[in-house]
Amino acid sequence: MTQPKVFISYSYSDDREWVRQFAEALRRQDVDVWFDQDILAGEQWGDALEAGLRESDAVVAVLSSPKALTPTVNFEIGVALGGKKRLIPIMSDQLGGVDLPFDLRRHRFLPKGLPEVAAREVAEALKQTVAA
Repeated sequence: MTQPKVFISYSYSDDREWVRQFAEALRRQDVDVWFDQDILAGEQWGDALEAGLRESDAVVAVLSSPKALTPTVNFEIGVALGGKKRLIPIMSDQLGGVDLPFDLRRHRFLPKGLPEVAAREVAEALKQTVAA
């Protein structure tokens, strides 16, 4: 079976540590993960971002507050939608569905709880999609 590839979109100022733990947990679930903390020193940011988005099977958007919808996160979500990639929002209790753009509200989201629990649910969904 092919290992699913996921791009993690998030607000660095809000969710850096949670996303690092989430990415590690996804990798333990045999999911190939791309997120910006893996960009090497000297690597061009835009090129790395573009490659990560292009090569991913899905985009996970981690959203903790209305300010998490930064221009970069909105762009990454737009690429997912435009590229017909699976989009999996992970939202905290602080963010109500009414605060989200319509295209994002149309997707079933996961609650932002423990990184390991969210990773297990994302990995399960991705592996079912890849196997289909």
